[in-house]
Amino acid sequence: MHERFLIPLLAGLAVLPAAAADLVPVKKVGVDLAAELAQHALVACRKAGFQVSAVVVDRSGDTVAALRDDLASRHTLEIAYRKANAVILSGTSTGEFARNRADIVAKLDLVKDVLVLEGGLPVRAAGALVGAIGVSGAPGGDKDAACAQAALDAVAERLEFADGDE
Repeated sequence: MHERFLIPLLAGLAVLPAAAADLVPVKKVGVDLAAELAQHALVACRKAGFQVSAVVVDRSGDTVAALRDDLASRHTLEIAYRKANAVILSGTSTGEFARNRADIVAKLDLVKDVLVLEGGLPVRAAGALVGAIGVSGAPGGDKDAACAQAALDAVAERLEFADGDE
């Protein structure tokens, strides 16, 4: 970071109250739920005749679970991961984000690990964003999104009644 920006930043941190250093409780998707979501997405796409990959990330964009079906291209894993991260960036589905922010989508696709293509959906627990699922490999993002939605629907009751405190 450039020196002229670093000094004011450090000076500003010195006046933060002690409470800013306290721990912050965070809710995020756990490994068991993430693995289940990825599996449900693969099964839904398989039933529709598609070989896909599904990646679930936590609210920070870190991979929690990733599955690639037997005949899915290896590239689908990266695309699914980048779709999930676009959800974390925007807080909304990639399809909705692409429709509502077409003005910046091309630029965001240049951001490392972000790809705004349909097929990424938020994972919410009691209304709070706890992660995202990205699916890639079906012949069209709408089909990827449908498989991701099927996965969310399969665990909806657990998410609906989860403790949503952030």
